Amino acid sequence: MTRASLAKDPRDVAAMFDDVAGKYDLTNDVLSLGQDRLWRRAVLKAVAAQPGETVLDIAAGTGTSSEPFADRGVHVVPADFSLGMLAVGHRRRPDLGFTAADAMRLPFADDSFDAVTMSFGLRNVASVEVALGEFLRVTKPGGRLVVCEFSQPVNAAFRKVYSEYLMRSLPTIARRVSSNPESYVYLAESIQAWPAQRELATTVRAAGWSDVAWRNLTGGVVALHRATKA
Repeated sequence: MTRASLAKDPRDVAAMFDDVAGKYDLTNDVLSLGQDRLWRRAVLKAVAAQPGETVLDIAAGTGTSSEPFADRGVHVVPADFSLGMLAVGHRRRPDLGFTAADAMRLPFADDSFDAVTMSFGLRNVASVEVALGEFLRVTKPGGRLVVCEFSQPVNAAFRKVYSEYLMRSLPTIARRVSSNPESYVYLAESIQAWPAQRELATTVRAAGWSDVAWRNLTGGVVALHRATKA
């Protein structure tokens, strides 16, 4: 679930997510100690979508990140490249338009969305730069981007404790609650290899986005990057 350090075939990654789809939301809730709910609320606030706007929620998985938008009267398109995830999501919320989509080749027209958001999915694409370019293409002029992704804790002592949790405790817990524990070993390695906040912001800016900024959540365990399309 990262760019260069973990070579991956998109088909293998999709298959991995297909395998964990059934217990994906429960596992995430347990492994994050419930923090994922706070992170989703932060995304919702950062996107600030209004009724009548259209939002692309890419890497939406089973749709837990998309539901709050729909419940507020926003037209949201939950998209993911894992058909297993989409199937679970469709069973939960058949009213949402779940769409199969590759972040690097989005099946949408230029200037289609008022906002694009992606939570914990950017690490999974083969080319972050290509994906960010695609997000820019499908966003309307003046539209916004919100990316919520694991990052690097800013406190050195906490960063060390967090690293130990990732590499030792997380896989152990995953074996108890996940249908595919080995995928969470991959998760831990990918988080360790992912760039820090400033580096990712530089990549977002280089892809053509403007007004790039970020905010740390949970001490930098997660960072919320925001940008606009000029």
